[in-house]
Amino acid sequence: MRQTTGTRKSPGKKIVKDIKRATRLHYSSEEKFRVVLDGLRGEDCIA
Repeated sequence: MRQTTGTRKSPGKKIVKDIKRATRLHYSSEEKFRVVLDGLRGEDCIA
């Protein structure tokens, strides 16, 4: 029989991915808008 060679995620990788997703920063729409305006004005570096 032929075995398929695929990428299977180990349980450890799934746990790490879930933790990274949960600790990701979430910015409000107002905060995003402020950053864009500051960048357009040249007051702040967007990077």
